[in-house]
Amino acid sequence: MTTNKVEQFFKMEAANGIILMLAAILALVLANSPWSAWYDLLLDVPVVVAVGDLDISKPLLLWINDGLMALFFFLVGLELKREFLEGDLSKPGQITLPAIGAVGGMLIPALCYAYMNWDDPAALNGWAIPTATDIAFALGILSIIGSRVPIQLKVFLTSLAIFDDLGAIIVIAVFYTEQLSFLSLAIASSVLVALAVANFVLGIKRTSVYIILGMVLWVSVLKSGVHATLAGVILAMFIPIKGKEGQPSPLRELEHNLHSTVTFMVLPVFAFANAGVPLAGLSLEDITSPVPLGIIAGLVIGKQVGVFGFCWVAIKLGLAKMPKNVNWTLLYGVSLLSGIGFTMSLFIGSLAFEAIPDSSIYQDRLGIMVGSFIAGIIGYFVIKHGVKDLPENKYD
Repeated sequence: MTTNKVEQFFKMEAANGIILMLAAILALVLANSPWSAWYDLLLDVPVVVAVGDLDISKPLLLWINDGLMALFFFLVGLELKREFLEGDLSKPGQITLPAIGAVGGMLIPALCYAYMNWDDPAALNGWAIPTATDIAFALGILSIIGSRVPIQLKVFLTSLAIFDDLGAIIVIAVFYTEQLSFLSLAIASSVLVALAVANFVLGIKRTSVYIILGMVLWVSVLKSGVHATLAGVILAMFIPIKGKEGQPSPLRELEHNLHSTVTFMVLPVFAFANAGVPLAGLSLEDITSPVPLGIIAGLVIGKQVGVFGFCWVAIKLGLAKMPKNVNWTLLYGVSLLSGIGFTMSLFIGSLAFEAIPDSSIYQDRLGIMVGSFIAGIIGYFVIKHGVKDLPENKYD
């Protein structure tokens, strides 16, 4: 990938961050306007898809969270596979530091949240909310700072977020799975066998075959009790990375074709549907209640302590090396930016409290937005100060 293409990629991520922010602001405005009832009604509109005796009936909000977000997780899965097989994460020397930082960036925020909500079992279910990182917003802030930000810092942040996404996928699969339907799991398993045969035995390269099987997989996973978005990640693992001789990579083509759709449609729609927090009657007591305070503490304090602390120990012990052209101030600034949770945090929050009749009392979305805002602002100023210590030729 040339320097120009890398710059174009990061500019696209910056644009995504701006669009996400506008979608979230629009949701906040509507949720606190005379049209708030219409906003709620829109998200509650029942949508039914039926084929013979099989029917899926959900409100629009759940179609967005279970359906559209499956495309997001499919893209995440494609990126994970490519990075581990051919990208930066295929080189052991480049994955150690972000991998260690990601572990700390999930463990410490979870402990912060759990400490503040230990006495409330229902609230404790949200322990994973502050463990997530929103790469679009984080890279957007780096792009705002300008070209003096070393490309190695962006690569480190991207790698950190990839490991973070992988951790979130595991958390969702293990801790946020409902009562299982073994019949649906059996159907899903048979689809996995078909995907494996198509890829590894028959060598099929046409992506349409995998997409059709993926749709069956999504429905069966949805009906099984395992969260449907995980079907996207699983499907991605079976997409061939190498095409026929002289033909482009099926995986790279899919990744390229989906990137704009997910970036500029799926994630903004998700933000619009999930960021509408009613602020009427909001008091300091609401923000400082255990759930939002635990999320804020996890994102603002836990992330920086976990990511920076684990990376510092790894570097001092010789387990990993500081990325080229990156200093301790910049590493600390990126640790702060990793506290921007937003998209994935909102998603995990919807899973954590979906079974609670009145989950509004937990104000998880409020904590996510406040915590992400604080982490982003502080991270911006730390990194802006850190790049001043770099010689002019250090950011090329």
